[in-house]
Amino acid sequence: MSLPELNDCVLDHVAIAVKSISSAKKIYEDMGLVFSPNLEEVKEQKVITAFAQIDKHGHIELLEPTSEESTIHKYIQSKGEGIHHLCFRVTDVKAKQAELLAKGYRFIYPEPKLGAGGCLVNFMHPKSTGGVLIELSEKV
Repeated sequence: MSLPELNDCVLDHVAIAVKSISSAKKIYEDMGLVFSPNLEEVKEQKVITAFAQIDKHGHIELLEPTSEESTIHKYIQSKGEGIHHLCFRVTDVKAKQAELLAKGYRFIYPEPKLGAGGCLVNFMHPKSTGGVLIELSEKV
């Protein structure tokens, strides 16, 4: 049985909130994943990111806070380290946001923002998605 290949929405990454990227990535490296040597700081989000490719589309993203004001720091303080969000790559984040708003979903930001890897991103509010934070991302 072959699985369908979606054209406009694929799982891009699973983001994991961690206290230390250098400590956390060992788990995934021991499984055989290879992280990009280039860490990226997303200053607006107050995080450093590290990505490891899983397959043709999917990645693991480790998120380390750079400040106590970071939402990732606050997340770790309240829930501990672990899965933070799922990210789906879409062809047009603004169009997908408009489509989902029309279906009654809420978003964290009124308009998409610049995220890691130079992508345009927005997050669906977990109160409208059964408790799961979902990121939509467009490669620009």
